[in-house]
Amino acid sequence: MTLNDRLENVAIIGAAGKMGSGIALLMAQEMALQKLQPENQKKTYVLNLIDVSEAALVGLLKYLKTQSVKLAEKNIVNLRQLYGDRQDLVENQDIINQFVDDLNLNLRTGTDLNIAKDSHMVFEAIVENADTKVSVLKKLNEICKPDTFYFTNTSSIPIKLLNDKVGLKGRIIGYHFYNPPAVQKLVELILPKGINPQLKDAALELGKRLRKTLIPSNDIAGFIGNGHFMRDGLHAISEVEKLEKEVSQVQAIYMLNKISQDFLIRPMGIFQLIDYVGIDVFQLILKTMNPYFPKENLHSDLIDKMVAKKVLGGQNPDGSQKDGFLKYEKNRPVGVYDLKKSAYQMLDSGNWVKEAEKKLGDLPEGFIPWRGLLQDPQKADKLKTFFKKVKTGKTLGTQLAQNYLKESKAIGEKLVSEGVAHSPNDVNGVLLNGFFHLYGPINDYV
Repeated sequence: MTLNDRLENVAIIGAAGKMGSGIALLMAQEMALQKLQPENQKKTYVLNLIDVSEAALVGLLKYLKTQSVKLAEKNIVNLRQLYGDRQDLVENQDIINQFVDDLNLNLRTGTDLNIAKDSHMVFEAIVENADTKVSVLKKLNEICKPDTFYFTNTSSIPIKLLNDKVGLKGRIIGYHFYNPPAVQKLVELILPKGINPQLKDAALELGKRLRKTLIPSNDIAGFIGNGHFMRDGLHAISEVEKLEKEVSQVQAIYMLNKISQDFLIRPMGIFQLIDYVGIDVFQLILKTMNPYFPKENLHSDLIDKMVAKKVLGGQNPDGSQKDGFLKYEKNRPVGVYDLKKSAYQMLDSGNWVKEAEKKLGDLPEGFIPWRGLLQDPQKADKLKTFFKKVKTGKTLGTQLAQNYLKESKAIGEKLVSEGVAHSPNDVNGVLLNGFFHLYGPINDYV
């Protein structure tokens, strides 16, 4: 069965979630475009959107409609050609409306897994918990046809574990979209041993059609992205614990967030990034990975305390950032959570921020924020010049930044030496494409 054949009936499990909704949008658009090809116009396409909440599925349909209008507006020239034989579609708006209607005709929603019984491809995007995934995949394996292919969006669970426990016989692949899937170009491709070669081919072809950057990772817990991110976050937390001997925990968190954003010129600080992912999700991934690395301690008491306080971060339904380590207004940090007081210490209250920044010292000469360098054709030279200043700096800020760069590089090199990544370029590629860093962790800056 070719990829075109499989695209006639697809299911997404967890479709109304943060990741599932993005995957649903990508697949809905691809299937709608396939339907418009002359050779496919007599075919029936079905996209089964399955989730536990009917209300969430209603929200999903609204989201898909809104986003599909935007897609049609951007691709009106191509759509005008595809609808070339429709004399009744005169204005651009007529074509946009028709495309959205055609896309919606392919959609089926429900809370019953049995809806997926005729699907040739199933995308699983449920909670990052091995037992839950195994349970759902077992039910699907009983329901679906024996040649169904499974794409799991897990970001940390070994694919071999899922394959063996469910008995999928090589019909499952790790297809880790980055958030948000409709925008992020990266898909981490995890190819377990014994994978069905047709599944591998279909996954590669689908990635091309969705215009994704596919970077392979070996089937080792955490893969490349979380293999680096979890350890990167734990390093920051470790530095916070050291700083707490001299400053308050609130100040230490603020300082490490500033180090990782400004001194390392990243799109956001490490604690802001943990908030974005979700503190509870960060904890869950650590718990998933920890048993596979007995020589490491992939655990954090600070993360556990935040989860116990139910300060979890993550996003609201409208995409705005929930409060976590940091408090947000209009998605901008305005405070830091104080565990002792169970309240936020605002950035504009008192002198604690000024004291923390004085302790760090000034940013090195030549600093340009991440956004200022993003499209700069000379960013490579400017980064090199800036990090020379960091390397020779004597302030606490530059010393913490040096340590961070060294640790980040060591983590990346370990991912290669332990066989998680095939090469330094793959590690750097995941951080560049999936985390929007301006440079890879394996570099010559330190």
